[in-house]
Amino acid sequence: MSEFVRSLRLWFAPRRIRDEGETPDYRFSLANERTFLAWIRTALALIGGGFAVDQFLPDLRWAVRVGLALALLAAGVLCALRAVNHWIRCERAMRRGEDLPVSRFPTVLSLAVAVVAIAMVVLVVVGRAG
Repeated sequence: MSEFVRSLRLWFAPRRIRDEGETPDYRFSLANERTFLAWIRTALALIGGGFAVDQFLPDLRWAVRVGLALALLAAGVLCALRAVNHWIRCERAMRRGEDLPVSRFPTVLSLAVAVVAIAMVVLVVVGRAG
């Protein structure tokens, strides 16, 4: 079974993670859970931002408004999915005594949010000038 499928199964059956390695210090598991919750809060904020752009910026052209809203909503969905994946990967690594996994996702998410923010700044500046 591939590592991805095994990891995906753990999303829905987290008790099975106890079968791997040894139980880490509970403080590390709780820190991992707090990180997961921070990612979920970020996902909720992105989703809320997507809805806000769609609902509260009716003066924008439809394609621009929907594009920005969908970019934020997609980032929120990816962030929520990545949160659980990261939690599982870190928990497994701690139980196995391995290094914690590294990820490019924070960089990708930051760049996506920055692109949307720059687009919003441009729209605000152009809107005020016009």
